[in-house]
Amino acid sequence: MKPLELHPQRGFPARSLMDNAAVTSLLSTFPMFLVCPWSLLLNTDMGWSWSNWKMWWSHDPFLQEVVRFSLWCRGITFFMQVAFNQLIPDHNADAFSPPRLGPNTLGDNIVELLFGGLGRWDAEHFLFIAEHGYVYEHNMAFFPLLPLLIGGLAQGPLLPLAGLLRLRSRLLISSAFLNCVCSTLAAVSLYLLGCVTLQSRRSAFLSALLFCMSPVSIFMASTYSESLYVLATFAGLWQLQKHRTICSSAFLSLATAARSNGLVNAGFLLHSTVKEAIQRKNYSGKLLQTIFGIVLIILPFVLFQCFCFVRSCLESDENQQIPQELVQLAIEKGYRVHKTHIPAWCSLRFPLAYSHIQSEYWDVGLFRYFKLQQLPNFLLASPVMILSICTILEYTSSNLELCRTLGLWKVQSKYTNGFYGPHVFVYVAHLAALTGFGFLCMHVQVLTRLLFSSCPVLYWFCSHVIHKNEPWILGLKRGKTVSNPALQLLLAWTSLQQGTRIILAYFFGYWVIGTALHVNFLPWT
Repeated sequence: MKPLELHPQRGFPARSLMDNAAVTSLLSTFPMFLVCPWSLLLNTDMGWSWSNWKMWWSHDPFLQEVVRFSLWCRGITFFMQVAFNQLIPDHNADAFSPPRLGPNTLGDNIVELLFGGLGRWDAEHFLFIAEHGYVYEHNMAFFPLLPLLIGGLAQGPLLPLAGLLRLRSRLLISSAFLNCVCSTLAAVSLYLLGCVTLQSRRSAFLSALLFCMSPVSIFMASTYSESLYVLATFAGLWQLQKHRTICSSAFLSLATAARSNGLVNAGFLLHSTVKEAIQRKNYSGKLLQTIFGIVLIILPFVLFQCFCFVRSCLESDENQQIPQELVQLAIEKGYRVHKTHIPAWCSLRFPLAYSHIQSEYWDVGLFRYFKLQQLPNFLLASPVMILSICTILEYTSSNLELCRTLGLWKVQSKYTNGFYGPHVFVYVAHLAALTGFGFLCMHVQVLTRLLFSSCPVLYWFCSHVIHKNEPWILGLKRGKTVSNPALQLLLAWTSLQQGTRIILAYFFGYWVIGTALHVNFLPWT
C-alpha cells in the first residue's frame, strides 16, 4: 500500500477520506445519536452511506488499530473487574448504598456477578437517579445526561428482558454498553483532534493508544459519566479546530449536560474567536457564532439548576410517591427528601443547588482538603500532578514568546507542528487551569480522572516523550495493517529509556491497581 501523504494544512492524510463527509458525519451525528440511535443510519443529509464508511475505514489503518485496541482494552478492563470483584472482598465503605427494591431473579444474580463491579461509588448515584429520579437533595450533584441515556436503553431496547431482569440490572448492562461505545469513539476523536492540532499522524496515533490504556480506564467502563464527557469534549474540540463552531458547540453542550466542568470548555470558543479577531480583523460573523456557541454550552447547566430550584424550592401540589424503603434510608442517613422542607440555599441571591451541595455534602472549597488525614489522597494524585507540571513547563519553556502573548498573536517560532506547535497553547492553558483548581478546591484524588478525561495535551505530551526517547517506533512497518507501538514498547521493555518506562508503568499500574481497588469499594474514586 502506497504511504499516505499528510495534508499540508489539516494534518490529515491527503488521500484518505478523513476530511470527507464520511468521518465528519460519523462524529457530527453523535448529538442526534444520543436522541435517536437510528440517526446514524437515517442521516442522509450528512452524506453518510455504508459505501463511504467502508472506503474511509479501509484507507486509514491507524484508525482501524485505534478502534481494535480500544475494544481490546475495554474487554480487558471488563474481565479484570469481574476477577477482582470475585477474588477480593468488598470494603465496608461509607458510601451511598440505596436498598434494592424487589426480589432478585437468577438473571439479576448473573448480572451482578458479571457487572457488579461497574456499579461502585458514584455509579450508585447514577444508577439510582436513572431508576428513581432525583429523590434526595445530594443526588443533584450528578448531571442528568448519563442517567437519561442508560434509562432510555434500559426502558427501550432492553425492555423485553423486564421479565428476567429488574431495572437496575438492565441499567448496569446499558451503562457498560454505552461506555464501551463512547470510550472507543473518544479514542477516535482524540486521534482526529491530534491529526489536526499536532499535524502528525504518528503522534496522534500513539496518543490515542495511550488513551485506550489510561490510568482512569476503570472509570471509562464503570457507570460514571467520564466516557460520555470525554467523547463529547474531544469531538467538540476536533470540530472547533476545523472551524465548525456550531457543531463544536453542540458537542461541548453535551459535555456540560454530562459534567459541570464542561462549562470550562467555553474558554476554547472564546480564545478561538479573540485569536481570529486579532489575526484576521474580520470577526463579525464569527462573533455571533461564538456568542451562540457559548450560550449553547452554558445552557444545560442553567436548565439543570432551574430544574433543581423548581424541585427543591417551589411549592407544588404534586404528590410524588416515594417507596417506603427510600424514606427509611433518608431517616437513617439524614438525607433530605425534596419538598419535606425548603432548604436555606433557595433564599440566596443566586440559588445554585450545585455549589451548595458540593460544599455541604462533599466539603468542596478552597483549601478545605488540606488536612493531614488526606495525605494519602495527595500521594495518590501526585503522579498526575507531576505529569501536568512537566507538560506545562516543557511547553512554556520552549514557547516563551507565544505564552507571553497568550497564543493570540502570531510570533516567530521554530515549531510549527507537534507538541510544541502554536495550536497546543490553549490546551496547555486549559490543563493549567484545571490542575490549579483541582489541587486547591477539589477532593484531590478526583484530579486523576478529571484531567485524563478532559485534557488531550496530557496524552500528547506522553506521546512526545516516548517518541523522543524511542525514535525507533517511528519506523515500525506499515502496510494495510499497522504495528501497534504500545504493544511493541511493552515487548521491548528491557531496552526502553527510563522516562518511557515511568510513563508506561504509571499507565498500566494505575489501570490494574485502580480497577482492583474501585470495584471493591476501596478508595479509588
